[in-house]
Amino acid sequence: MKTGRILTFLFIISGLLPAVFTGPGCANIIPPDGGPRDTIPPVMINAAPGDSARHFTGNKIVLSFDEYVDVQNIQENLLVSPLPKSQPVVDFKLKTVTIKLRDTLEANTTYKLDFGNAVRDYTEGNPIKNLTYIFSTGNYIDSFELKGKVLLAETGKPDSTLVVMLHTNDDDSAVVTDKPRYIAKLDGKGNFIFRNLPNRTFYLYALKDEGGTRRFFSDKQLFAFASAPIVTSSITPTVNLYAYSTKPPGNAITNPGLNIGKNRKPQNEVTDKRLKYYTNLTSNQQDLLSDLIITFENPLRKYDSTGLRLYTDTSFIPVPEYHFKGDSTRTKLRLAFNWTENTQYMLVFDKEFADDSSGRKLLKSDTIQFRTRRKEEYGSLKFIFKELDLAKHPVLQFVTGDAIYKSYPLKGNEFTSDLFLPGEYDLRLLFDDNGNGVWDPGDFFGKHKQPEIVLPFGRNVSIKPGFRNEFDLKAPTPVR
Repeated sequence: MKTGRILTFLFIISGLLPAVFTGPGCANIIPPDGGPRDTIPPVMINAAPGDSARHFTGNKIVLSFDEYVDVQNIQENLLVSPLPKSQPVVDFKLKTVTIKLRDTLEANTTYKLDFGNAVRDYTEGNPIKNLTYIFSTGNYIDSFELKGKVLLAETGKPDSTLVVMLHTNDDDSAVVTDKPRYIAKLDGKGNFIFRNLPNRTFYLYALKDEGGTRRFFSDKQLFAFASAPIVTSSITPTVNLYAYSTKPPGNAITNPGLNIGKNRKPQNEVTDKRLKYYTNLTSNQQDLLSDLIITFENPLRKYDSTGLRLYTDTSFIPVPEYHFKGDSTRTKLRLAFNWTENTQYMLVFDKEFADDSSGRKLLKSDTIQFRTRRKEEYGSLKFIFKELDLAKHPVLQFVTGDAIYKSYPLKGNEFTSDLFLPGEYDLRLLFDDNGNGVWDPGDFFGKHKQPEIVLPFGRNVSIKPGFRNEFDLKAPTPVR
């Protein structure tokens, strides 16, 4: 009797098992998911010695956090102020970061360690933004600040890769021979801030520091300087710097034409002995308002402009009153001519008209055929400027990409053009101190001459064909 009951019980259980594992309301055995992603960075819960400690005499700092941490790119991120001769050694383990100072500390000096985004949580890599630790070897913490902005003088744009430096040596050569006393980085808008500075006279610079030397070593290097010493106090004024570099003569990009197109694709074969060039024609069309520019792959060793002849149509009708002009790099020839609309032209190259620095010549006479645009393809243009300071010799620049398409000195608060090539343009204003119509860099050593400033209008304009394009614009104002 017991055996029968046991068999009946087992039979019932075996029938229920599939329902237990597959029936509704009872989940299959699935590993639990991880939940929402952790986006919270670590929190520093302790520092030994404590943050903002006075009378600091040791050489070791231990920072403790509420979770396991990782330290990444410490050499790129860590800024120590004042700048040490030897960078501290930074180590991390579990929930702590240990800093060992290698320099002898100066008396009565406030030090700041700025870790940038180097310290992160171990699992998700969430950085602690702008983690800093401050201490003083004296009985107070310096609290003065210096704020400012750095822009590129030639474009008015920021460049966050530059670093800003404070020197205490008033000799111009200090930027070449000495490391700075303090360093700050730029944000995406070009702003910088020095904190915890003492009451002292400083000399302010900014530069492109690709080698990490913190020194100025070439006039091709982006560089900026303040015109006067900075004395820090409770009301230290904001300072604006304009960085410049000295370019080789002839490299300024002016009136290059839009969408430069190659007529001849440069070849890389060593055995190719052909003279290689390309033009600024777009779809074999010549802009009525621009010169035809011929750019050579290598500098020309010699050329004879009489070996270039311009004709109209296919009947070889000579065109009068055109002329060629080379640039100082000997890589460009500019054909200046008063173009007639919707006209077919031919530019004929004699075989022997030029050879380049590699001895390359044309293998045979060559011809470029192109047609000028029609006037109806253009729009008319009118700008009315507000707050335009004509005493600063403003020059209006039309920019496409990184190239200046056209520039016009402004003589009044209006600018008009009956014909203007349609397209999207950024607008900039050059404050042309010497009135030569182009941007000029600065000269620090000896002359202490600041660069000319170019500032964007902060908007672009879309010029439509066959349309009267009118705009009201507020002129930007340079601030030193």
